[in-house]
Amino acid sequence: MEDTDGQNSQLLLFRRIKENLPQHLSLAEETASILNISTDSAYRRIRGEKGISFEEARTLCLHFRISADQLFFKDNGTILFSGATFAGIHELTFDLFLKGVLKELQYFNSFDHKEITHLPKDITFFYFFYFKELAAFKLFFWMKTFLQCSLYTESLYTMEHYTESMQQIWGKIISEYNKLPSREIWNKENLHTTIRQIEYYKDARMFTSAQEIITLYDCLEKLINHIERQAEHGQKFLITESQPAADGGRLSLFLNEYVLGDNSNLAVLNNNLKIAYLNYSLLNSIRTTDIAFVEYFEKCIVNHIRKSVLVSMVGEKERAVFFYEMRKKIKDRKEAAADYHPGEKRPHPVGS
Repeated sequence: MEDTDGQNSQLLLFRRIKENLPQHLSLAEETASILNISTDSAYRRIRGEKGISFEEARTLCLHFRISADQLFFKDNGTILFSGATFAGIHELTFDLFLKGVLKELQYFNSFDHKEITHLPKDITFFYFFYFKELAAFKLFFWMKTFLQCSLYTESLYTMEHYTESMQQIWGKIISEYNKLPSREIWNKENLHTTIRQIEYYKDARMFTSAQEIITLYDCLEKLINHIERQAEHGQKFLITESQPAADGGRLSLFLNEYVLGDNSNLAVLNNNLKIAYLNYSLLNSIRTTDIAFVEYFEKCIVNHIRKSVLVSMVGEKERAVFFYEMRKKIKDRKEAAADYHPGEKRPHPVGS
C-alpha cells in the first residue's frame, strides 16, 4: 500500500478508524495494541510515512468493522453493506443474536455523543424486554411462524421456552438502550403488528388458555402506559422507576400519519460517524457507513420528522389522544379474549 493510490487508501482507512473510535481512546495506542507494534510505528503508519501490509489492513478492518471494499472501490457507484444472517435454528442461535444486539448498544454508548433514530414497524423492538411474557411470546412467534424452527413446529405457545439466561441478557439490553438518546417515529399502525400476532395465534388455537391471552394484553397495556410516561418526561427510564434516572437517555417521540416504518435505523456517533441499518427477513439487518447512502437516508428521516408531530414533553393533546386510542384497542381485544376456548389442536398454518 505504498503507491499513491495505496497511500490514499491507507490514510482513508485511518480516518475511518478514527471516526469509529470513541473520543476517549487514542488512535495511535489502539492501532499499536491491535497490530502489536510500538506507538511510534503506529504514528508513522497513521501519517502515511510507513506503508501497512495487507494483513495489517485486514486486521484493522476486521477489528473496527470497516469494509475494505469501501477503501479501494469507493468511487464505482457501489453501496457496500455488512451483516450476519440470523438463521433461527434454535434458542441458542437466538441467544447469540441477542448478544450481538447488546454488543452493538454497548458500542454506541462508548461514544460521548450518540443518537439513534428508529422507524419501527412494530412497537420499538427493545421495549418488549420489559415483560418476560411479551418477550417470550415474540420469541415464540418469530421462531415458530416466521422462521419455522423445527423445535416449535408442534408446540402451543408456552412460557417454557423462556429461560433465565434470556432474562439476564434482556435486562442488559434494556439497560443499555435506556442510556442511548433516541428518536422514534411512530404511526397508529405500530401497535397493530403485535395485536395481529396475538389474534393470529388466538384464531389458530395456539394458546392453552384465555388467561395467557389476557396476560399478554395486560403486559401490552402496561408497556404502552410506560412509553407514554417516557414521552411525557422526554426521557427513558426503567418501568420499575417512577421518575427518569440521571443517566436516562433522551427520548424524542414523533407521530407520523402518512408513513409506517420499516424497522430501519440510523445511528449518529460523535456527529461524524453515521451508520444506517436496514432490516430484512424479520430479525436480520445489514449496515453501511457509505457516506452518500447515509446522508440520503438522514435526509429522508428529516423529511419524515418535518411531517410528524413531536409528542415528547410537548404536544400533550396529541399524545393523550394517541395513547388513549391504543389503550382502547388493547382493552377491546382483552375483553374478547375471555371467550377463548382452546379446543382441539389445529394444524399450524403457514405464514401470517
